[in-house]
Amino acid sequence: MASTTPRIPTAADALALSRAQGDLLVLTHIYTATLVLGVGALFGMLQGLSRANFIVMPPSFDYYRMLTAHGVLMALVFTTFFITGFFTYSTYTTMPRIRSVRLGWIGYCVMLVGTAMATVAILDGSASVLYTFYAPLKASPLFYFGATFLILGTWVVAADIFLNVARWKSENRDARIPLPAFLAACTMTMWIIATLGVVAEMCLLIPWSLGWTPGVDVGLTRMFFWYFGHPLVYFWIMGAYAIWYAVVPATFGGKIFSDALTRLTFIMLLLLSTPVGLHHQYLDPGIAAGWKWLHTVTTYGVVIPSFMTAFAIFATFELAARKAGVRGFIGTVRWLPWRNPVFAGPALGMILFIFGGFGGIVNNSYSMDVLVHNTMWIVGHFHITVGGPVALTFIGATYGLVPALTGRALFAPRLALIQVYTWFVGMSIMSLAMHWAGLLGSPRRTSDVSYFGAQGASTWHPEMVWAAVGGIIVALSVLMFIIVATGTYFADRRSTEEPRFAFAPTNEDAMDTPPVLDRLGRWGLVAVGLAVLAYAGPVIAQLHAHAYLAPGMKTW
Repeated sequence: MASTTPRIPTAADALALSRAQGDLLVLTHIYTATLVLGVGALFGMLQGLSRANFIVMPPSFDYYRMLTAHGVLMALVFTTFFITGFFTYSTYTTMPRIRSVRLGWIGYCVMLVGTAMATVAILDGSASVLYTFYAPLKASPLFYFGATFLILGTWVVAADIFLNVARWKSENRDARIPLPAFLAACTMTMWIIATLGVVAEMCLLIPWSLGWTPGVDVGLTRMFFWYFGHPLVYFWIMGAYAIWYAVVPATFGGKIFSDALTRLTFIMLLLLSTPVGLHHQYLDPGIAAGWKWLHTVTTYGVVIPSFMTAFAIFATFELAARKAGVRGFIGTVRWLPWRNPVFAGPALGMILFIFGGFGGIVNNSYSMDVLVHNTMWIVGHFHITVGGPVALTFIGATYGLVPALTGRALFAPRLALIQVYTWFVGMSIMSLAMHWAGLLGSPRRTSDVSYFGAQGASTWHPEMVWAAVGGIIVALSVLMFIIVATGTYFADRRSTEEPRFAFAPTNEDAMDTPPVLDRLGRWGLVAVGLAVLAYAGPVIAQLHAHAYLAPGMKTW
């Protein structure tokens, strides 16, 4: 009998194995985000029905418990799992060799444990503090530990991304970091700087919740939270922008308008995202007006990279259309692949972001913010920025990622297309109704918007009904998304052609990227310096002021 010699694994085999392991890690992130989106959307629909007085939540699961669950799961958990998964994919795909997926799995598991801990605390009724978890509302230690683990898990994922990029750079000293990996590392650098605020806040909240301290400085916890709370928005936006710049052009054979402009946009977001949080504290008495003015100016500064993005994205559309022989604005818009959900999701999100961006400018105006801040206007703005451009972009990207990671054909592609348009319609109705109700004076964060039958409250009841209608449409859209995303995996229909989730090439006619725009470490240090300059004064003043310590409140 002839003996067979065992085949010795080659470097190509090892690379293929690491790629497969990386794909499984990313896929796990994506499906975790999908599950969280489904649960969070259910709570959101129930909120809308409750505020329209269609249903009354039972004492066993009251309105504020539901509101906290919706806010935490959608704003913190869904977005974070998708972004960390997508940026892991961006880094692994553009690196010739992957260090190891072990660190990535550790980060995912820590995030999952933190999410489970926080969710248990919310659902058992011991943490109805909303997603803006500053004092004096007091949650159980389980919630605060869970939030801490969620953040620490993202740090581990960021370390995995940084180490892969650093190794690539050490082996290619004279080359630019591949753009998708650069966008991932830049965003995670901003995230690390921003989440230092959560760490500082937890150093106050955890001992307080354990009863180790008699009280907590409410003003300081608010400042630390909003140091993190508004950069959180740019974390979502930078994740969506990365897809707009690097993935969307590939859906119609286009090229990235400019590598240099893309990197500059993300560097500006890195620098300007953190020193903006005090514009959420215009009426807080312990902060000097000069610091509030400074943060107002830097907040307006963040508008600049958003306008740059609008210019670059449509320039990408137009260049590709012209190459195909299409001319004019209307012709270009009609030429784009609106029947492809991978394109239609982000593109419809871009339309919503136009209105969300202008609403953000209104919110940053001191005089206007005083009028609308505690009304449904803010809820409408929040949904048209996060629920619109961010969620639709992530959903559209999922329709490309899951087939590429599994080798399966997209399940019910027509349903996927209907889903993104349904989301767009539902979110438009809901957000417009919320904005209008806010202008009429409808309060936010209240379980009973009828004010126990007060006559003035009847003026905004129709808008609350329309908001509930929009919420039902969005919830149905989420159900369609879950059917398509899970059906793609379980139907196991092998694609006749290799599914690809490609990153677009860069326009070769664009100017060369200056080396300074590739020095991410240096820009990170500048961002840290700007954050210190923007917050050292207010924090020191808060520490020197008389601290009115809060023992903790439970209002639910």
